[in-house]
Amino acid sequence: MKILAVLCVLVVASWAKPSDDLATILTSDLDLMAKYINSVGTTWKAGENFRHVPKEDRVSYAKMMCGVLPTPDHMKLQEKHMHVPDDLPATFDARTQWPNCPTLKEVRDQGACGSCWAFGAVESMSDRICIKSGGKSNFHISAEDLTSCCKTCGNGCNGGFLEAAWSYFERTGLVTGGQYNTKQGCQPYLIASCDHHVVGKEKPCGKSERTPKCSRTCETGYNNTFEKDKHMGMAPYSLRSVEKIQTDIMTNGPVEAAFTVYSDFLTYKSGVYKHTTGQALGGHAIKLLGWGNEDGSDYWLVANSWNPDWGDNGFFKILRGRDECGIESQVVAGEPKL
Repeated sequence: MKILAVLCVLVVASWAKPSDDLATILTSDLDLMAKYINSVGTTWKAGENFRHVPKEDRVSYAKMMCGVLPTPDHMKLQEKHMHVPDDLPATFDARTQWPNCPTLKEVRDQGACGSCWAFGAVESMSDRICIKSGGKSNFHISAEDLTSCCKTCGNGCNGGFLEAAWSYFERTGLVTGGQYNTKQGCQPYLIASCDHHVVGKEKPCGKSERTPKCSRTCETGYNNTFEKDKHMGMAPYSLRSVEKIQTDIMTNGPVEAAFTVYSDFLTYKSGVYKHTTGQALGGHAIKLLGWGNEDGSDYWLVANSWNPDWGDNGFFKILRGRDECGIESQVVAGEPKL
């Protein structure tokens, strides 16, 4: 009881402006962190996520899924040069712009694996193939193939490089493959989704998975060979301004981006996220698919890969125009070959 009383005094005393000590305390108790965030009147609402991960393991679990590694200089992509229109729309949502591309509306699940770098890439690639084909090509590019077989991309479930994923798409190509146990495509994802929210829906969340062994064959029963199922990319590039990112999304489709995850992000439920308190956990890759303004706050619309039970049905909004958590500093994409 004495320890609890001391904690309450410290939290209340620091309520208006979080100190380093308070951030450390809140990081160790995400329920307390959510209450703090909701009390200070910021631009977003917090709540409970990862309900089937033991509370004491939630921070370490999320840290494990933050698999973006710093990109070596020789892997960095050249910036794409483009004309930026003067009349960029105030709001844009790729899901409504291209309604005949169902992958735009999906939220995948990377499971207990630091493969976010691969998921942000294959999600954007799948969308861009559909968009470029006018809605005729609807399939999933395989996160399994990219995570397991791209040796220059990093360390699979132990992290990877965004730029290398898009270069691999151009150089080697990727086969098709849906989520775990879907039987979709040549190589569905081999790591099971975690039971984040609904009892009995998936397996309970556990420790980090090992990177599956690279296989250059399609699963039994699939009506194509690994070699013939490959889809190729071309001209990978980076984007280094808000306006160029917007122009590219509205022209070609979603892009992949990375940002620093702080422990308060784990509690996100709605609104426009901006870092409020908590400690940095690592770099995380996601898919940017639009933008807008909510209650005076400009935002990016983002698809996460932590299961639809996380956040706002798997999506979130993050402050736009101020490089919040580095969200505008590492944005990459490429074009599909059809």
